[in-house]
Amino acid sequence: MKSLRNCKLFYIIYIMEELETKLVIALMSGTSCDSIDAGLCEVSPDMSVKLISGINYKYPEQVRAKIFQLFSGNVSVKDICQMNFVIGHCFADACKVLIEEHGKPDFIASHGQTIYHYPFDEKLDKISLKSTLQIGESAVIARETGCLTISNFREADMAAGGEGAPLVCFADEKWFKPLKKNLLIQNIGGISNVTVISQDFPTFGFDTGLGNIMIDYCANKFFRQPYDKDGKIADSGKVSQSWLECLMQDEYYFKVPPKTTGREYFSSEYIENALRFAPKKPEDIIATATALTAKTITTAYERFIYPDIDVKEVIIGGGGAYNPTLMKYLRHYLPKHIDLKTHEAYGISNNFKEVMAFALLGYCTYYNIPNNLPSCTGALKRVVLGKLAN
Repeated sequence: MKSLRNCKLFYIIYIMEELETKLVIALMSGTSCDSIDAGLCEVSPDMSVKLISGINYKYPEQVRAKIFQLFSGNVSVKDICQMNFVIGHCFADACKVLIEEHGKPDFIASHGQTIYHYPFDEKLDKISLKSTLQIGESAVIARETGCLTISNFREADMAAGGEGAPLVCFADEKWFKPLKKNLLIQNIGGISNVTVISQDFPTFGFDTGLGNIMIDYCANKFFRQPYDKDGKIADSGKVSQSWLECLMQDEYYFKVPPKTTGREYFSSEYIENALRFAPKKPEDIIATATALTAKTITTAYERFIYPDIDVKEVIIGGGGAYNPTLMKYLRHYLPKHIDLKTHEAYGISNNFKEVMAFALLGYCTYYNIPNNLPSCTGALKRVVLGKLAN
């Protein structure tokens, strides 16, 4: 048995010696769908990632509008089929901007655009309906850029019994575990998700709930703005405590992790129904929606993290890190002894953190290294995520 263990150790060391630094263009478009985030990254064998250049590539106006139609479900199979290729062309165009300036990367890693995520294990003729769909055809990206393209990261985790998310936890563990302190790595995009880094427990993570989806929806509905820039509208309003407490009673916030969610749950219909009980002033609505994001995050900590882990620090990334009013609410709801920082404090871009994470996930796929964390997704085992298109 000892000799077998030695052989296995030798094999791991041999594989590690074979790893090389790679240049990767990573692509991400989240639930807010505000742009395609594209970043040229240098990924090293020690799993560190350096962002060389990043861009926020705007979708053409009609394409973005069509994506929101996909979210609504008011589309045909033809629409989904066509948009898979349209978004593939858009992703390729984003890559071309970086390629024109920096040259071709070793490969591209594309998360794609999630249009539906169904992590529930319901059955049809005793067959699981658990599923997820990211579009942005990788064959189109590969053809138009001339680069190997790795995509479709979520499916393999679901096939292994997981929820297909959150996947960024893998990168969080590689980057933050060596700090040897208990940290919460909180991303606030359209949906909010947390990674729990502990010195006493395996890394785990889950979606805490709403991020910017409801704030953006209300900013557009009442102020004709795509989002509340710098949190100025929320800062001018007053939080309705009664409405906030009503919104906090949603069943998702009580569900025990592992758990994931998305626009399928926090839909336009969901928000419109919630607005029936909203305060009259639009500024107060935005203020309360912003407070909701902050309070659901901190309440998730209280229910599912603090009882077992003595947290020292919370690190915020994603679009929410650029909203001073949201950050103010987070500071208010967090215990005073917990430090609140952003990714920038650790040399990681708030804007392109998820891009950097998918560059690392793609790097591991390229070298056939398992890159999911079952403790975060609920999968039965470690698997290699992603599919290749030449």
